[in-house]
Amino acid sequence: MNQYILRLDDASDYMDVEKWQRMEDLLDQYGIKPLVGVIPDNRDSSLTETYEQDPEFWDKIARWKEKGWEMALHGCYHKYTTKEGGINPVNKRSEFAGVPLDKQKEMIRHGVDVLKSHNIEPRVFFAPSHTFDENTLIALKEESNVRIISDTIANDVYFENGFYFIPQQSGRVRKLPFKVCTFCYHPNMMKDEDFEKLEIFLKGRQSNFASVQNMKLKERPISNFDRILHAIYFAKKAIKT
Repeated sequence: MNQYILRLDDASDYMDVEKWQRMEDLLDQYGIKPLVGVIPDNRDSSLTETYEQDPEFWDKIARWKEKGWEMALHGCYHKYTTKEGGINPVNKRSEFAGVPLDKQKEMIRHGVDVLKSHNIEPRVFFAPSHTFDENTLIALKEESNVRIISDTIANDVYFENGFYFIPQQSGRVRKLPFKVCTFCYHPNMMKDEDFEKLEIFLKGRQSNFASVQNMKLKERPISNFDRILHAIYFAKKAIKT
């Protein structure tokens, strides 16, 4: 049976409160416990200048945590400073890829400290725009207890360089042949049609959705099949761009 994970990006004190509430209500209805990317110290002007600051944000985070939602470290400031794609070049912009190790360690340390100040000990990391590099992994090892990465293309969860990589293959729900598939949504940007399609997919498929907390992670090495999927995905992406 395919195993699905629902990932929600860009939770912060500057977000579309109504859309996030709509998402929360929908997931509660179907018993889905998502993986939520929390921006620790949001300095992204596309968010801070679009939405009003939500004084109840960290109370929401506490409520989501109580429900069993997994809170992930989603970068630090959510600001892009390079045009690098790193080891997961989904995009050519990054807060981490191409940034010196010392600076990456500083950002990881600051991000973790912010989340810890709100009683969150992050176990999972994913970078803004999906882009990070080997130095990001070093920084995470040295400055955090994070040992799970939500990103990269593969058929199943694999273990490499001391991290469990939970693959993230799609930006919307759909039938895909992967053993483990993460659907990544940005609630701030969702339209009515997106919510409607998501609900249609959720109906009757609740048992396919797993929470990161309940996943039994095994130290499975990356397979040749995973490598082929990765190569095909990025080859197609290169042709399109």
